[in-house]
Amino acid sequence: MFTLTMLAGVLLAGTCSPVAATEQVARRAPAQAASGTVSADWILGKLAQPVPVRTAFVELRESRMLKNPLRLSGEYRRPAEDVLVREVRVPYAETTTIVSNKAGGEATIERAGKPPRTFPLSRAPELAGLQASFGALLSGDRAALGEYYAVRSGGTRERWTLTLTPRAASISATSASSTPRSTEPASRLRDITLYGQGAELRCIETRMTNEPAPQRTLLASAAHAAAGVDDTAGLAALCHDGVPAR
Repeated sequence: MFTLTMLAGVLLAGTCSPVAATEQVARRAPAQAASGTVSADWILGKLAQPVPVRTAFVELRESRMLKNPLRLSGEYRRPAEDVLVREVRVPYAETTTIVSNKAGGEATIERAGKPPRTFPLSRAPELAGLQASFGALLSGDRAALGEYYAVRSGGTRERWTLTLTPRAASISATSASSTPRSTEPASRLRDITLYGQGAELRCIETRMTNEPAPQRTLLASAAHAAAGVDDTAGLAALCHDGVPAR
């Protein structure tokens, strides 16, 4: 099933790159001491990366409907400005491709042995709203992003957080499944928190109001470091604390 949290992960991972932002992007952010409190503008400047971009991911999905947490791994790709791809490789093979267009965009889900399924994001207003807001994030546009979310930054350049809290019900309202016939209890997006080190986005936590645990997606260096980590606490530590420098 295609969920709001899945779309958030695809869109946000499109900003991830292990390569530092260009000097031109860096000059747009206000001057700060490396050890001082980081600003949202500085973080957004780092997240605005040129395409193509690709990064490994490890996702831990916890839910009251799951007996044990579901661990997924694969790769996120942003081959072009208007295309975002989420390829799950383990424990099953599935590729989700989101293409933006003037009509609002569409998503295609492909699984081995099954015909591809394509549907317009306009069919689910909360997904279309989320896609539009992350267009502002991908371009580093703080003013446009602020129309959809209350933006709060914390930490330093070496270890920062960026929390996005929905302003409008059109973004926060959703159901457990985006399919119109879903009978699952209504859920709302509470917030999304990004964790980073320098120019690297290493983790995304998406919190829903009806789930006690966040959906956690580790990216780049954190995803690679997660290869030998099996417990939830260890993955949370990689997300929140980062990968120690060697």
